[in-house]
Amino acid sequence: QVQLVESGGGLVQAGGSLRLSCVASGRTFSNYVLGWFRQAPGKEREFVAAISWSGGLAYYVDSVKGRFTIARDNAKNTVYLQMNSLKPEDTAVYYCACKTRAQSITTPTGFGSWGQGTQVTVSS
Repeated sequence: QVQLVESGGGLVQAGGSLRLSCVASGRTFSNYVLGWFRQAPGKEREFVAAISWSGGLAYYVDSVKGRFTIARDNAKNTVYLQMNSLKPEDTAVYYCACKTRAQSITTPTGFGSWGQGTQVTVSS
């Protein structure tokens, strides 16, 4: 079982930046695809980005392409989400999750071991 802990959320003005981190423990980090999801109040959880076990492949939902960057450091058991040009509609609780490395990075299915989430609030 992998345990995931997110951090780095906060309040930022529109156009600003934040970097989220998610530290993993419990199993070999490089065995997993890592993904970021978000959930805004009253809305369903949305798949935002994912990265392959090696870090060589990344996937982004259209609404964040060109603004968000996912990266991982397997030596530090950490996955990051660099968020630039933030918009009020990016406001949500952001979660990281993982799935086994053989699974596709482009689909939201198969993810588990959810962290507790970190709140991102973008003011207009």
